[in-house]
Amino acid sequence: MASEIAIDHREKALAILKADADKIMKLIKVQMDNLTMPQCPLYEEVLDTQMFGLSREIDFAVRLGLIEVREGKDLLDSLERELSALHDAFTAK
Repeated sequence: MASEIAIDHREKALAILKADADKIMKLIKVQMDNLTMPQCPLYEEVLDTQMFGLSREIDFAVRLGLIEVREGKDLLDSLERELSALHDAFTAK
């Protein structure tokens, strides 16, 4: 029974983190579609803040043993690749 509860908490934690990562991904996609980074520094600040917040959530979940370090790193790496693509697309514009 205890292992079932632990698995349930782990699945819920990972689902919440993925949902938060998806929200950040949507912000990045909107920025990519509009390529308005210089006209909207506030948007970049929001992305930075969201990324920092997600990294803290991931750290907390790892420390609780709800997710593996690798799972958290994979989520952040995916978002960082998208941010890099955004910067590349803007500088190519």
